[in-house]
Amino acid sequence: MSFRLTYATMYNPPEAMHERFEAALARVEAGLGAQHRLFIDGVDRDAPRYALRHSPFDRELRLGEFGLAGDNDVQAAMCAAQAAGPAWRAMPVAERTRLLHRVGELLEERVYDIAAAMVLEVGKNRMEALGEAQETVDFFHHYADDFESHAGYNHVLPDDPVTGFASHNASVMRPYGVWVVIAPFNFPLALAGGPVAAALVTGNTVVLKGASDTPWAGRLLADCIRDAGLPPGVFNYLSGAGREIGEALAQHPLTAGITFTGSVPVGRHLMRQMAGGAYPRPCIAEMGGKNPCIVTERADLDRAAAGIVRSAYGMGGQKCSALSRLYVHESVADALIGRLHAQATAIRIGDPRRHENWLGPVVNATAYENYQHHADALRDAGANVLCGGARIGLGSGGRTALARGYYVEPMLAEVPLQHPLWQHEMFLPILTVHRYGDRDEAMRLANDSPMGLTAGFYGGADEVSWFHEHIEAGVTYANRPQGATTGAWPGYQPFGGWKGSGSSGKAIASFHYLAQYLREQSRTVVE
Repeated sequence: MSFRLTYATMYNPPEAMHERFEAALARVEAGLGAQHRLFIDGVDRDAPRYALRHSPFDRELRLGEFGLAGDNDVQAAMCAAQAAGPAWRAMPVAERTRLLHRVGELLEERVYDIAAAMVLEVGKNRMEALGEAQETVDFFHHYADDFESHAGYNHVLPDDPVTGFASHNASVMRPYGVWVVIAPFNFPLALAGGPVAAALVTGNTVVLKGASDTPWAGRLLADCIRDAGLPPGVFNYLSGAGREIGEALAQHPLTAGITFTGSVPVGRHLMRQMAGGAYPRPCIAEMGGKNPCIVTERADLDRAAAGIVRSAYGMGGQKCSALSRLYVHESVADALIGRLHAQATAIRIGDPRRHENWLGPVVNATAYENYQHHADALRDAGANVLCGGARIGLGSGGRTALARGYYVEPMLAEVPLQHPLWQHEMFLPILTVHRYGDRDEAMRLANDSPMGLTAGFYGGADEVSWFHEHIEAGVTYANRPQGATTGAWPGYQPFGGWKGSGSSGKAIASFHYLAQYLREQSRTVVE
C-alpha cells in the first residue's frame, strides 16, 4: 500500500489495512493463554511466579500467563547487560545500526500481529494500536539513521596553538553503560521501543521493564530484538510491579541511566534516586501533562471540534498528551459546545476488536473507579455536566455487551475554575471547559499548571504567533483537526515537555534526544 500510517493519517485508512488486521487478530487469538517468560542474556528465562492477565474489555478473556521477575532475575539481567557492554560499544557503528534496522524490519513484518495483541492487552482501538506498532518501527529506523548522520556525535577540534608540538583535540561521545527503560501501560510498545532503540544505537546495553498492566507488548519487542540477532545480554526484558522490580533496577549499582515514562510522583522519585548515591546519573523522565487548548472567536469551529474530540477522548484520554483543559471564547462557546456534544455522544463505544468501535475501555479497575470518583466530585462542586459521566461496564446497569469490561462515557463539563481537577491529571476521557472573555486571561489559565507537555490552539492565522510566543509547552499544535494536543510522530513532531512534564527539556525523536544517552570525553593527543 502507498498509504503511510501515522497518528495524523489514521482516520481514513485503506480497506486492505482492516483486512490484514482481521487476519492477524484471528492468528493472535488462536494463541491466547500461553505462558510468556522473561528474556535475559539472549535466552528465555522462567520466572519464579506468573500472573494471569485478562483483557480490559472482557475480564473473562484470558490473554496468558506472564512472568513476574524476582530479585535474582534483576541481578541476572543487570549482570548480563554489564558483561555485554564492552563488545557492544566497541562494535562499529555501521554494524550496530544494521542490527537496529533489522529490529525495525522485523517489527514491520509483524506490525499487524503486534497491533492485534495490543488491542487485546491495552483495549485501544485497532488504528491506535496499528499506529503505535508502526511508530515503534519508525523509532528504530529513525534513531539508527540519526546516529549515523551525526557520525556518532564525535567532532574533531582545532589543534592547540603551540610551537614544537602537534596537539590534536577531539570531542568524543561515549555510552554510559547499562541503561534501564521503564515503560508505561498506555504506549507499552512505542515508549519501550523508542528509548530502547536510542540507548542501544548509542552503545549502551539495556534492561527493559514493562508495565504491570501490559507485559505482553514488551515481550513481543524482545522477540523482535532476539530474532534480529543482537548479541546475548545487550537487551534484556523483565516484567513485574514497579514498586518491586522498578525500584530494584533504580537502586542497582550497575544502573548507569534510566528512561522513565509515567506519573509525576514516580518520575520525581527516580530523579532524586539517580541524583543521589556516589555520583549523579542521568534520568530521562517524561511525567505526564495537564494539556490545554485555547479557542478564540476567530476559530474554525468544525476543525476545532474534530481536533478536540479526537484529542480529549482518543484511547479514553489515557495519553499524557490528551487534551484535558479547554478555554473557549464566550462568543463562540455555545456553538463549539454544541458541536462537541454531538460528536462525543456519537462515539461508538465497545469491543475495540470491532471496526466500528472507536472507544474501548479504560485499562483497569483503578481507572474505572477513578472515573466515578472524578465524575462525582465534579457534580458535587456544581459542574455543568454537558455529556457523559457514567460508567457503562462491569454490571453497572449498562449495555449487556459491555458488562465484562471497564467502559465509561466520554465526559464534557463546565467546571468552576477553583475546582482541583483543573490541576489534576485524570488520565480519563474527561474534558473540563471554561468560557473566557479576554485572550490574555485564557493564556494565563492555560499556563496555570506545573506541567507543560502539549497545548493546542484554534484561531486566526495572525494569532498563531501570539500563541507560540506565550504558551508554556514543549509540543504545540495550531488549527490541527487531527488532534488538538495529540499525535506526535517520529520525524515529524518531536515530543517532550517543559516544566514538570519532563526532566530534560529534550524531546523524543528530536535533534537533541540521542545525545542524552552519551557522555562527552575531551581528548587531547600530543605528538
